[in-house]
Amino acid sequence: MAQKVHIERLKLTGFRNYASQSLELDARHVVLVGDNGAGKTNLMEAVSLLSPGRGMRRAPYSDVIKAGSEPASGFSIFASLEGMAGPVDIGTGVDGLEESGARKVRINGSPARSADDMLEHLRLLWLTPSMDGLFTGSAGDRRRFLDRLVLSVDPAHGSRALSYERAMRSRNRLLSEGRADPTWLDGLEAQMSELGVAMAMARSEVVRLLSALIDDSQAESPFPAASVRLEGFLEDEGLETASDMEVAFIDLMKHGRGRDAAAGRTLSGPHRMDLVVHHRAKAMPAALSSTGEQKALLIGIILGHAQLVRSLTGHAPILLLDEVAAHLDEGRRAALFDLIETLDCQAFMTGTDAAMFGSLGPRGQMFEVSEGRATPRREAAS
Repeated sequence: MAQKVHIERLKLTGFRNYASQSLELDARHVVLVGDNGAGKTNLMEAVSLLSPGRGMRRAPYSDVIKAGSEPASGFSIFASLEGMAGPVDIGTGVDGLEESGARKVRINGSPARSADDMLEHLRLLWLTPSMDGLFTGSAGDRRRFLDRLVLSVDPAHGSRALSYERAMRSRNRLLSEGRADPTWLDGLEAQMSELGVAMAMARSEVVRLLSALIDDSQAESPFPAASVRLEGFLEDEGLETASDMEVAFIDLMKHGRGRDAAAGRTLSGPHRMDLVVHHRAKAMPAALSSTGEQKALLIGIILGHAQLVRSLTGHAPILLLDEVAAHLDEGRRAALFDLIETLDCQAFMTGTDAAMFGSLGPRGQMFEVSEGRATPRREAAS
């Protein structure tokens, strides 16, 4: 049986309201309790930066440097963990003296080629209160959510998306400046087509696999089953192969150059896709469900995807569940903790009341968080 991926030591320096913090952990779940504003979510955000991107808050790196510190001091995050490939040390942070302000990553003391290298050692999924409006919010928010799910099973997805965005910005610039050189545009559109279709197919495959998993497990879950599908990019064209899709997308862009030039942006492509979610039992859009039902649907999707990651990679992701228990009744909280335990993962959870985690019992290690300091709580979570 594969070793559970889990963080054994976490150290922060100059991050948010933490001047310096070191936590010694074991493979159990990590519960952070304390008043609002104490630093629970900040600590969880630091863990989220052990993956590519800007973490679960998507904040500029300059914003996470501890308030009152000199900007040049930067911040650092260090973790020792049992990873997918065995024990590993991962360090990341920003040196405020660097003009680029880019985040650096070191693995076992050596510079990583890119932040994507962290995906060889752990995968992370998170659920935060800001995601409660996912189904009623913008399509862009849902695409970002979906792309995080895709990234956890396809580490190349992030680099493809970045390359696509760069090519699209170049095309938009040429069109807006009136420099519609056909040769340059043909080259950019060919690049966008190859990358964009690969992105769309990766998204479609994850949605297909997730839907199949929900079909198989819906009877056993205390959370409502979701129906998920994609729309917004060639879904009605009846195209079966990647090459057919690429040809269709190139044709779409070529015939849309005038329209895109007038709009100042590319109006068709995978960057316009949307994740459409329905409450399966009620056969209604998730956006029209109650607030509580939307939260439960989202929890079900996250747990289902964690199970998918485990089945595809052999290792469950580390889960970051911010205030997840606050709006669940006692029965659903207990069911949530049991499902997390079944995944054989390490989960970080936050809350203002330790009693909410009573049903977790000895499966959790609890820390009291106050004014940017986390200390082990003496009594067990029981």
